[in-house]
Amino acid sequence: MSRIIFISNRLPVTVQKNDEIEYHKSIGGLATGLKSYHEQSGSIWVGWPGLSSDDITKEERKKIRRELGDTYGCLPVFLSGQEIDEYYHGFCNKTIWPLFHYFQSKTEYNFTAWETYKDVNIKFFKTVEPIIGDEDTIWIHDYQLMLLPNLIKERFPNTRIGFFLHIPFPSFEIFRLLIWREEILRGLLGADLIGFHTYDYVRHFLSSVRRILNLESNLNSVNYEDRCIRIDAFPMGIDYDHFISEIETSPELVIDHTADMKTILSIDRLDYTKGVPERIRAFSKFLYDYPQYHEKVKLYLIVAPSREEVDSYDELRREITERVAEINGRYGTVNWMPLWFFYKSFTQEQLISFYRQSDVLLVTPLRDGMNLIVKEYIAARTDFLGMVVMSETAGAASELSEAVIVNANNYREVAQGIKNALEMPDEQKILRNRVMNNRLKRYNVHFWASEFLNELNQTVSHSKLSIPERNIINDSAELEIDYKNAKKRILFLDYDGTLVPFAPTPDQAGPDAPLKNVLSDLAHDPKNTLVIISGRDRHTLEKWLGDLDAHLLAAHGLWLRPPRGKWSMTVNLENTWKESIRHVLELFADRMPGALIEEKEYSLAFHYRQCDPYMIEVKLGEVREALMSMTRSMNLGLLEGHKVLEIKDNRVSKGFGASLLIQNGYYDFIMGAGDDYTDEDLFSSLPVGAVSIKIGPGDTCANYRAKSVQAMRLLLKKLRELSKHAE
Repeated sequence: MSRIIFISNRLPVTVQKNDEIEYHKSIGGLATGLKSYHEQSGSIWVGWPGLSSDDITKEERKKIRRELGDTYGCLPVFLSGQEIDEYYHGFCNKTIWPLFHYFQSKTEYNFTAWETYKDVNIKFFKTVEPIIGDEDTIWIHDYQLMLLPNLIKERFPNTRIGFFLHIPFPSFEIFRLLIWREEILRGLLGADLIGFHTYDYVRHFLSSVRRILNLESNLNSVNYEDRCIRIDAFPMGIDYDHFISEIETSPELVIDHTADMKTILSIDRLDYTKGVPERIRAFSKFLYDYPQYHEKVKLYLIVAPSREEVDSYDELRREITERVAEINGRYGTVNWMPLWFFYKSFTQEQLISFYRQSDVLLVTPLRDGMNLIVKEYIAARTDFLGMVVMSETAGAASELSEAVIVNANNYREVAQGIKNALEMPDEQKILRNRVMNNRLKRYNVHFWASEFLNELNQTVSHSKLSIPERNIINDSAELEIDYKNAKKRILFLDYDGTLVPFAPTPDQAGPDAPLKNVLSDLAHDPKNTLVIISGRDRHTLEKWLGDLDAHLLAAHGLWLRPPRGKWSMTVNLENTWKESIRHVLELFADRMPGALIEEKEYSLAFHYRQCDPYMIEVKLGEVREALMSMTRSMNLGLLEGHKVLEIKDNRVSKGFGASLLIQNGYYDFIMGAGDDYTDEDLFSSLPVGAVSIKIGPGDTCANYRAKSVQAMRLLLKKLRELSKHAE
């Protein structure tokens, strides 16, 4: 029976070792939102329990695993002190955290930390691997585990995998700075559904996937290998009912909240992304610009301790303390201290008390994934009379536009925003807060979790309908039997995108030694006729593959060379059309940086693989229209391939070239493999009963599908082994 497995860096239970082992359940958005699903029969939560494996014995480890499993439905991943330091404090908090929050100057690139990050992701996978069922639903959380989705999907392709990022995903210009950007993207694309807090983050992710991996998106979906992956926004909610409930207010938590004294509340964890020093400067600007508020307003600045062992965070705390003292020294009087600073943590109930006694919540992070403090404050103010001043770079700003939205770096604008919030008429506050409250009530944390899991199920179902399992060459047993029993075989293999991945430029895709060995062995089998059929020119194929005992069909079937023989044309052509077409291509290439023109003997190819994707959207239609207009009256065709437009004679095609070879002999096993539009001609020309294999996603008339170059190579290796055994 399928079940739900949650995986996050930390478990919803923290384990501590004092005189004995202690267990403390976590409270908060994620644990609350997933509670009902976690309590379902068979559901389990996987994560680090919060203590170093160096500090416990093997027996204690067994005891902790047993107690977490039996009592809390959790499976612990034990990490050593070194792993915690290099993976969590190192790569996660010194590389990913600052970069994804746009703090490039604080980003460190440490190869040892990266290797440990990979190792820990593998450790998570090995921990969860024994309990995964083939059709389980697995929901992975946050930036600490961005390699895990692909690790699971490769081993368990039928699982439903969701991933949610709780921090911002940066723009392409920032993300491209990451040394390991491709590995991170491919790790994430192991998921079937990838969720973010805002549509900005969705757009940034799709842009990075498009520019770095050359994968196009359509309606927030990406076709990757043999799957359709959905990318969408799911703004996380809060436990709304909890924050509107009655609580008891302790006498020591009553703040100065009277008609003559307005109160501003600021609550944050100690982190440079929160913009606390900048917020203090903005408050100073408020006091300077609006002296009428002297002795009539107080700012309660609550900063929860965080990562105190890190020097930069200790420096941040000192800077905050100094700026607080500076403002109080400059503006304070005997009877009035404008800024009250609390460097401590408060319980959720205490924070709710603060929320309800404050006139304004000031939340101005320099960059924040969501910021649930804002939502908690709005919900807790059941009288609808509090107002939020929030920076536009908080994730919640896109959802709560009725708040006073400001630029965190514009101190004058923040100061004006504070004034507007304090002076806003009650009827306007109530009107705005009712709208925001209704939204938060409807889209609470429980709805967030349900919507994500429902979307995950729908995405997987849609992907299976789009790419039927019978077309995926996971099980090649029948094909292998036919190959083994055949007496005379012919294999047509496309080159780029089928045998080798696409290279950045056309001259960078020469075959590697393992590929040459496989092709050489297949060609050596006397039962086999091996044909490399490619859009490459004959000189390139001769240089790369001329030493094989194989037929080479170059330029989409125009040139044919038998094993170690001479090249001959399959069709007689002429080139009088080239000059006029070349002139048009040159004009567009000059206007599209990164485009290049490849001149072949009897065709011209316009490559745009290195062009900016958004430029392609604008310009490619113009290129296509101009070429079609010019070739309409000629015996020329416009052939569209992977990031290339090729102009050639209509009589030349891979299907025509393949037919010439098939008609010269009887074959009881015929196979054709390709990845591109140009290979559909090949598939269509093969006789009934032939094996045709489409590599990658997309519509096709092929009767099999391999998800990648690597999958196709694996099949060829299997066929080689069958040939060797037959010998």
